[in-house]
Amino acid sequence: MTPPRKPFLARTAALAVLLLPALLPGCGSQETKSASADGPDARLTVPVEIAAVHQGTLSLERMYSASLEGQEQANIVPKISERVAGIHARVGMTVPANQLIITLDKAGASSQFYQAEAGFRNAEKSLERMKSLYTEGAVSLQSLDATQTAYDVARANFVAARSVVELTSPIAGVVTAVNTTIGDLAMPGVMLATVARIDRMKAIFSLNESDVTALAIGQKVTISSEARPDLTVQGSIIQISRSADVRSRSFEVKAMFNNTPDRWFRPGMFAKVRVQVSSGQNVLLVPSIAIQTDGMTSHVFVVKDGRAYQRSVETGMSDGERTEILKGILVTDSVATVGMNNVRDSSYVVVAHGAQSH
Repeated sequence: MTPPRKPFLARTAALAVLLLPALLPGCGSQETKSASADGPDARLTVPVEIAAVHQGTLSLERMYSASLEGQEQANIVPKISERVAGIHARVGMTVPANQLIITLDKAGASSQFYQAEAGFRNAEKSLERMKSLYTEGAVSLQSLDATQTAYDVARANFVAARSVVELTSPIAGVVTAVNTTIGDLAMPGVMLATVARIDRMKAIFSLNESDVTALAIGQKVTISSEARPDLTVQGSIIQISRSADVRSRSFEVKAMFNNTPDRWFRPGMFAKVRVQVSSGQNVLLVPSIAIQTDGMTSHVFVVKDGRAYQRSVETGMSDGERTEILKGILVTDSVATVGMNNVRDSSYVVVAHGAQSH
C-alpha cells in the first residue's frame, strides 16, 4: 500500500521557509549598492582642457580704407547757375592765391556783373568830381562824405558781383582737378575745380568705437595705395573726432604724411592706412576659444577645485588667438578651453592630463 504524499510536501514547504531569510540579505545588499551608485549623489564629471589667465600686452595691426586730401584744399564751386565762359587753369598747374580759375557768363540772367560794374564806374567818377569841387571850396565836407559813402557801397556791390562770375583760388597750390568744360551749365554747390597743396597730404578714414580708444594723436601710421602696393609712406595721426557720425556711428580720423618727391599721391585717391595698435601693459589675456558668446553677452568657465563656474566677462581687443578681458575674471584663474559645450555652471570637471597651460 503506497504511503500518503502530504507529509513530504509539508516538509518541503517548511525547508523553503527556513532558507528564505538566508537568501534575502544578499539580494537586498545588491539593490542598495545599485541605488547608491545611481542616486542623486553620483558625480558626472566632464573632461576639459584649461589655460591659465595671464598678463601681457596685446599688439595687432588694423587696416582702414581712406580718402586723400591735400594739406590745404579748396574746391571751386559756383554760387549761381550760369554757363561756363572760360577755364583759366589746367590740371597740374601751380597757381598763386587769388588766381582766376573759372569764369561764368557775366551777361547771364543770374549775373548782375554789368549792372554792378556800371554803378561802380559812375560812383567812381562822381567821387573824383566831388573831390575836385571840395578842393576848390565849391562843396561842403558833408557832400564829399556822402559821395564817398555811395562810392564805397557801389564798389562793394561790384566786388561781390564779380566774385560770383570770376571764380578764384583762395589758396596757393596745384590744380588737381577740373571737372567742367566751356559751355557747361554750372550749378550752385557743384565742384568745378580743386586746388590743393600736395607736398603734404591728409588721409581721412573712419573707425568704430571699439577701435577709436586704441588710437592717440601723434601715433604712427603707414599709407599705401592699391594701385602701387610697393609704394608706402609714413605718417602720423593729427586729429581724432570726439563724437561719432550720427548715421554711421563711426569716428573720423585724419593722418598727415609727406607726399613722394614726384607728388604721386593726389587728392581724391583712395588709400590703405595701417595702424599698429596695442592694449595697455599687463592686461588680462585668455585664449579666444575660451570665450563663448550669444551675440549680446560673453562668458568663460573658470575651473577651480574640480568644478567649472560660469563667469560673465567684458572683452576688449583681440588678435584672433588671444582676447583681452576687461572685467569678470582674475589673473589667478584658469579657464576651460576645450569641452565647454558639455559644461554647465558648477559642473564637476576633470582636467585632461597635460592639458593645463601656463
